[in-house]
Amino acid sequence: MKLGIISDVHCNLRGLRQALAAMDDVDEVLCLGDIIDAGRFSNDVIAALKARGAHVILGNHEEVFLSREAERARDGNGIDRSLVKWLADQPLRKTLETGGKKVLMIHSTPWEPRGDYIFPHSEHLERFGEADADFVLYGHTHAQVVRRFGRVLVINPGSAGEAHYDGDSWRLSCAILDTVTGEVDRIGFPDPRYGERGGGG
Repeated sequence: MKLGIISDVHCNLRGLRQALAAMDDVDEVLCLGDIIDAGRFSNDVIAALKARGAHVILGNHEEVFLSREAERARDGNGIDRSLVKWLADQPLRKTLETGGKKVLMIHSTPWEPRGDYIFPHSEHLERFGEADADFVLYGHTHAQVVRRFGRVLVINPGSAGEAHYDGDSWRLSCAILDTVTGEVDRIGFPDPRYGERGGGG
């Protein structure tokens, strides 16, 4: 089973489309939250994930957008209420079973209280190895990670919406996991908002 993994789209439709195109032959698409921004909704981004049949969880930006305090933002002109409801029906975490392997989807951390930013060199990253899963997939930091702790392979695909500068260009990223072999293909591509090189500002 090949799983396409994306996270932190942040309303970047063109970035999402590039990620989905790069993962065209995967069996399932998994999205790890922060699809939208706390104060901004994108009908097109949500519709694209829904149409692809993606497994989706909520990130901290969705939690803010869907909160009682953001009720006015949800009443903005042009927002498709049916897509807001579809998003609101998604869980904060999700476990998938495939080929006898367990895949845990989370946005930030598998422990509570959630919300910490666990970067690639964080001493807390090894705590992900305590999860009851074969694969733990997380986002939140926009930084790619592929690390194994015991039986647990920890993967962060980076961000498909907020680019990082790699010294040459502004890059977005996603990843493909082969659950049979455990191989991970890390995919980077230019942020179409900045062109092939530089920009960003």
